[in-house]
Amino acid sequence: MNRLGDLERAVMDVLWAQDEPLTVREVGRALADRDLAHTTVMTVLDRLAKKGVVSRDRQGRAWCYRPAASRESYVSELMYDALGETGDRDAALAAFVRSMSGTEAEALRRALAEADLDEPRT
Repeated sequence: MNRLGDLERAVMDVLWAQDEPLTVREVGRALADRDLAHTTVMTVLDRLAKKGVVSRDRQGRAWCYRPAASRESYVSELMYDALGETGDRDAALAAFVRSMSGTEAEALRRALAEADLDEPRT
């Protein structure tokens, strides 16, 4: 999974903040402070759809976009992919854990306790 560029991330922030799908025009309005052309927003959303980061459905003449996954799921995939880039996953995980605050480490402990660690990741 690829990291998002600055504009893609801004578009995804808009979509993740909503419960309902948004049109290109609605996303553009939410990004009004960036003064983007309608076609720029349309192109970014189209690229995100082709990457599988958003899904889209036609409603009348307009496409409506929604995130394909939650922000947390997206970040989780990035983290998992990053682990695959290292030759030593254990060392990378250990370094990551050492960089955590006490609160973050406790959240990780709770998540590990709740996880079914016998099930392999697919």
